[in-house]
Amino acid sequence: MNLKFRIASSIRDQLKLVPLIRFHNRMLRKVNRFFHKLQFVLEWRLSNPEYFEHQMDLNWKWHETRSAYPMERGVFSGFALRNDSPPKGATLDLCCGDGFYSYYFYSKRSAKVVGIDFDPQAINFAIRNYQIAGNIDFIVGDIRSDIPDGPFDNIVWDAAIEHFTELEIKGLVGRIKAELKSDGILSGYTIVESEHGGKHLHQHEYEFHNKEDLARFLSPHFRNVQVFSTTYPDRTNLYFYASDSLLPFERENSIIVR
Repeated sequence: MNLKFRIASSIRDQLKLVPLIRFHNRMLRKVNRFFHKLQFVLEWRLSNPEYFEHQMDLNWKWHETRSAYPMERGVFSGFALRNDSPPKGATLDLCCGDGFYSYYFYSKRSAKVVGIDFDPQAINFAIRNYQIAGNIDFIVGDIRSDIPDGPFDNIVWDAAIEHFTELEIKGLVGRIKAELKSDGILSGYTIVESEHGGKHLHQHEYEFHNKEDLARFLSPHFRNVQVFSTTYPDRTNLYFYASDSLLPFERENSIIVR
């Protein structure tokens, strides 16, 4: 270790900088969680906005509930993205909301990301906070009529398929298929209907009964479909992949030994 590093290490140790910084950051996290929880209460307990700001998941809710599904959503759709270095694929994020997933999960793995949402406020938020990644474009549009022209390597339909009627879902899956490359993958997430009746959110038009119920919308359009679930005390989540080509864990970047 050279002289300047020895001096720096000595100063650090004498001033006890590491414990001091750790204490400081622990206090900052507590304050941060408090204000993100307050934001959630003001926005979601007193009303029901059209889009959710997922920094509340990252900065408060994940810590308090220990439920990882907000991050699962990005990770599982990330598995569907191409595995090129540098990235080459184009990804379409349908009903992208605040742009959190486009930025944190898709922008480093795609050459180009397009996020579309019908809510101008959501898109304005996404542009202000996440279009700093130079390869993301956020646009306002209703996917029932405004799906951008492809072809795309990946299309993500995350936490949104349940916002449409059964008839709309059937039509949209066909429209999505038309904008995918021949080996492209549709991926996404949704939620299983409540055992006690009633919708999880009033904006939901159709909540799925089980894995088979979701698969029936995908299998008429795609040769290969995978639907799997994760279960938490308050909900069961469904994740899906659909393609005419190989599904994510069948590709050359995977190996399975039995």
